Amino acid sequence: MSATAPIRHARIARKIRGSAASDGAGVKLTRVIGAAELPDLDPFLLLDEFGTDRAEDYIAGFPDHPHRGFETVTYMLDGRMRHRDNHGNEGLLVPGSVQWMTAGRGLVHSEMPEQQAGRMRGFQLWVNLPAKDKMSDPRYQEFGPERIPVVAPAAGVEVKVIAGRVGEVSGPIAQPATDPVYLDVALAPGAGWRHRLPEGHNAFVYAFEGALTIGEGEDARALEARELAVLGGGEALALQAGDAGARLILVAGRPLREPVVRHGPFVMNTRQEIMQAFVDFQEGRF
Repeated sequence: MSATAPIRHARIARKIRGSAASDGAGVKLTRVIGAAELPDLDPFLLLDEFGTDRAEDYIAGFPDHPHRGFETVTYMLDGRMRHRDNHGNEGLLVPGSVQWMTAGRGLVHSEMPEQQAGRMRGFQLWVNLPAKDKMSDPRYQEFGPERIPVVAPAAGVEVKVIAGRVGEVSGPIAQPATDPVYLDVALAPGAGWRHRLPEGHNAFVYAFEGALTIGEGEDARALEARELAVLGGGEALALQAGDAGARLILVAGRPLREPVVRHGPFVMNTRQEIMQAFVDFQEGRF
């Protein structure tokens, strides 16, 4: 975009409210991307929100299960989750930490609560990999809360920068294929913030506390808690909190524009590759 081109303001192209779901060994969650209403938003394949004070809703966790062909992003707000995989990797996700796992050609892992009571809350996002990277070696980008930069770009605004940039501050996550943005934004009552999104990215906002409006002038629309807004129309994003303030995640990524064939924990480009994934898993090659 040239310096003289007019700024185009992003607006809410559509709103989605998640649906109740269960995964793992019966963990209760809300599926926002990956269900019938919004099967995907290239390059994003799934967004689950989990949040409960009831141990029986999460205690069974996510025992051993395989992945191939994409990335999983776990962002913990409350609670403790222990990760282990069949390559000997292990880590503990605590409040405010993030794990960006590139499954690549395949691994088998588990995610189990490391608490018997209390609140468990956070998000899991699935991000597709391009065909050229689907059979890459698995790897992790895992960061505790002390390594996630926090900035205050405007009065009453606090942003945790997980991926992407806010001003001169960059998040610790890097993924050249999709050039992701992942921000946790807290707005005080009545606070506003304008932010420039990368041109050409698909983007969404998910409000998980309070309410806000998105957009400028006649295009401004309200977003309530537990609603996802698919953004469209431009790169200049305007957020304005309501009387109770708001907290949200802002996520964006470069679309891959490749065929997507998915079956459960495998996401590839052709049906033949999916069939091969099942064979490789059953024969212990993950």
